[in-house]
Amino acid sequence: MSQWLTAAWYRGHPVLWLLWPLSLLYGCISALRRLAYRHGVLSSRHFPVPVLVIGNITVGGTGKTPITLALIERLQREGFRPGVVSRGYGGSAAYPLRVSDAVSTVETGDEPMTIFRRSGVPVVVDPDRSRAVAFLLQHTDCDLVLSDDGLQHYALARDVEIAVIDGVRGIGNRCLLPAGPLREAASRLASVDYVIVNGEGFSFPGAYPMQLVPESWQNLHQARQPLPEPGSRIHAVAGIGNPGRFFTQLRARGFEVIAHAFPDHHAYVAGDFAFADGAPVVMTEKDAVKCMALAADNWWFVPVSADLPEAFYLSLLQQLQATRVNRHA
Repeated sequence: MSQWLTAAWYRGHPVLWLLWPLSLLYGCISALRRLAYRHGVLSSRHFPVPVLVIGNITVGGTGKTPITLALIERLQREGFRPGVVSRGYGGSAAYPLRVSDAVSTVETGDEPMTIFRRSGVPVVVDPDRSRAVAFLLQHTDCDLVLSDDGLQHYALARDVEIAVIDGVRGIGNRCLLPAGPLREAASRLASVDYVIVNGEGFSFPGAYPMQLVPESWQNLHQARQPLPEPGSRIHAVAGIGNPGRFFTQLRARGFEVIAHAFPDHHAYVAGDFAFADGAPVVMTEKDAVKCMALAADNWWFVPVSADLPEAFYLSLLQQLQATRVNRHA
């Protein structure tokens, strides 16, 4: 049902009109909630360090995690000590939970573990992101916090909002949930500080383009295996917001791709990989952090990095500097 509904949001289907009344109700509740925070009926928690939220207005993945990793790297080069908070979708634990090698992906969720292993910065998981930030600042020396997702989590006050849009999918049929993929109205994009479009297709005034750049394949067990050659058959596994993007990238490199799409944040079991032909298995990095115990020697994952314009970084750094000045004024 979920996959059918997602396809309908982006390709259209007359049945969606039956969900229109529910979308109206969702929109009214969402608007009232935001007004309550804006006028102080509901309170947002403020913190003494800058808080950046990297989120989206649509359901599903848009490339937020690669952007978070790119921001961590650049901010560290500029002298910041960033930390990350996350909802930890797919995880189950006692919160707040600090991500480490001593905890499992089952507890943390896939994205927090990916961020921690790639960057090494402190990462705290908690559905209550304000509580996560408080824990992070209490137990680390971070001087800046990145919230991986949470654009609609208004209980957390933020200094910078970054909305990420999938360039291929855009914002679908422009309808709110459940008749469409939007968590908030498309007009919300006009109020964020930065709009980043992942790939080509969708356009928005003033948006910054971003491309995901595949890096060298890595073996899940660091086994000494020859890399699959273009033209060979591979099993491509993706449990991400837009699996088709991953499969297209592999086909563009010349591989004969047997595609296996799973729901976002899928919890893999051995039966998901009951492939009889022994062909190599290739997956995303986000999937790989959940599959280490299941992997054979010919399993690979493909890290990606976010390629963002220098103009975006310069504007963001200028805004962060102004935030610091205002806090100490």
